Amino acid sequence: MLDQRILPEKELYLECRTYQDVAHAIKCMVVRGAPAVGVAAAMGVALGVRAIPEKNKKEFLTRFDNICNTIASTRPTAVNLFWAIEKMKKLVYQNLRASLKVLSLLLKKEALKILKEDIESNKRMGKYGSKFIKNGATN
Repeated sequence: MLDQRILPEKELYLECRTYQDVAHAIKCMVVRGAPAVGVAAAMGVALGVRAIPEKNKKEFLTRFDNICNTIASTRPTAVNLFWAIEKMKKLVYQNLRASLKVLSLLLKKEALKILKEDIESNKRMGKYGSKFIKNGATN
């Protein structure tokens, strides 16, 4: 994640290897902006699920809910954070018959979809907004 706390002086990326790392980054404001927080939340859920041993569905769901709750506790007022978590929860609970491996893959796919949609949205905003900025403008 690009550490937004130190921009524009420095460009530093933090590597998140666990969902706890993602939760910490969200809580400490490494990532800012509603859409980016939503993307981080979805990625954190998908990352966390990868570490759950494939034993049984009950244990999977218990750990999945813990991951979601941990990430949800990071920013209680972040609308996109909860939107992304709910999207991930809905995906799991609508596919309970799927294997744990398939559920993990579906969550990864959904997180990547959320990321792609955010990138596309930002590009559209930039394209539309560019019409209002003259060449060479600095302020």
